[in-house]
Amino acid sequence: MEPTAATPQPETTEAQQNGSAAAVETFDVHRPTDGTVVRSVAIDPPERVREVVARVRRAQPAWDAMGVEERARWLARWRDWMLANRDSISDVVQAETGKVRGDAGLESIYVEMAINFWGENASLYLADETPTPGLLPAKVRKLRVRYRPYPVVGIISPWNFPLILSAGDAIPALMAGCAVVIKPSEFTPLELIELVRGWKEEVGGPDILDVVNGMGDTGGALVDEVDYLHFTGSDRTGRIVMKRAADTLTPVSLELGGKDPAVVLRDADLERAANACTYGGFVNTGQVCMSIERIYVEEPVYDEFLTKLEANVRELRQGTDGPEYAAEQGAMTSPAQIDIVADHVEDARGKGARILTGGRRKEGAGDWYEPTIVADADHSMKVMVDETFGPVVGVMKVRDDAEAIRMANDTRYGLSASVFSKDTEHAERVAEQLEVGAANINDALVNYFHLEVPMGGWKDSGIGWRHGPGGIRKYCRTESIVSPRLPLAKNEPLWYPYTPRRRKLLNRLYRFFNARGLRNRIGLGD
Repeated sequence: MEPTAATPQPETTEAQQNGSAAAVETFDVHRPTDGTVVRSVAIDPPERVREVVARVRRAQPAWDAMGVEERARWLARWRDWMLANRDSISDVVQAETGKVRGDAGLESIYVEMAINFWGENASLYLADETPTPGLLPAKVRKLRVRYRPYPVVGIISPWNFPLILSAGDAIPALMAGCAVVIKPSEFTPLELIELVRGWKEEVGGPDILDVVNGMGDTGGALVDEVDYLHFTGSDRTGRIVMKRAADTLTPVSLELGGKDPAVVLRDADLERAANACTYGGFVNTGQVCMSIERIYVEEPVYDEFLTKLEANVRELRQGTDGPEYAAEQGAMTSPAQIDIVADHVEDARGKGARILTGGRRKEGAGDWYEPTIVADADHSMKVMVDETFGPVVGVMKVRDDAEAIRMANDTRYGLSASVFSKDTEHAERVAEQLEVGAANINDALVNYFHLEVPMGGWKDSGIGWRHGPGGIRKYCRTESIVSPRLPLAKNEPLWYPYTPRRRKLLNRLYRFFNARGLRNRIGLGD
């Protein structure tokens, strides 16, 4: 989702008080739980972004030259520092996001897991490829494809997972040999600032990783300066990023919004389906691009499923906790997002939907919205067609799996989905007809934690992907090298001079090999 820009506030440092520097603009980071200020952060203007990118660019060749194994050792030291400081990192995550402890802890756990995964698999994914020439005359040459890193990768990350969607995306780029500069959301920059500080000061890592902070001008400057840009956020902002990147022909990958469906078939294990949809719909207070936001349930089991889902959601505890893990639902991170959530619920209420749980903002300080089930929903309601990105799920009754597939695909988004059935093969056939980049069978969100397979969106949910071989190769440029297997003649038949005799011979050879290939392809043989 797209963050709303905070209002910069002027701040005066000691040096500025002495007249030795110009005023530095800052923005305030607030606690979503009560609205108080956690800390003020200096805005990096475009000239500062250029300086940072230029500095890490100078250090990148040495980082690339040290090889995958040595880069993995550096990242392992960073991982060990995170492990030793997990509690303090989670404290910062909670302060600026409003997450409960169980959700906050996932941030560093994922980053640590990603370091291990890419450290173990980067060599395999980045190994040179040696395709075999298809035609006999071409077999006198050997073919090789190399993956060479973009010098500097820029990452613009959102506020809902400030570490997973920033450091988590930086790790494969670093393992590929790139330098990385990250611009986090102005709502949640603090934990990334701390992680980069840990890399620089505690680990003593090479100068190939940094963070820049600010609003649109900072992000735009980063797009202008880097060699590759990965963006996570709203599709509206993603289009702006892509247009700006076009000015410099900078390649991009975009992970954008989602309106992810769950399909509950009549033969589903309803208890598991309700448990999965509770977690998949409300984890991180529903602020997940892959959240289950809409559920399609076949008519024979609709009422029973709703009863189980409602019982689950009523048990969710909302509040502020710590290491005691005393709540499942935290505050909402963005003040603007809570207005969208409220609008979607009121729109559904006004169009005849039943609000089974929640449906209100919590009174008092902070940005809180109650976990909400919207029953008897349909596609005339915003809650079923627009990204809500909050603690709300809409549930709709369908006649059969064909209607469920049709309604699930009736969206401009296509990120992920879940299908529930005791017949796994049937569930897979349904999943194969859904227009999404990833699907879970009898599960929710689990695809994101299987780094072996690609994670990316269709339609307005983005271009490119995370994870799998493509999740690291996207940060590389390919170089094809063609070289001889045998000593070469002084001249080639294809080269000059063009003569009737040489062209006649070549045409006969081309006709023979190409026609032979055609006969083989259509099954006629020799």
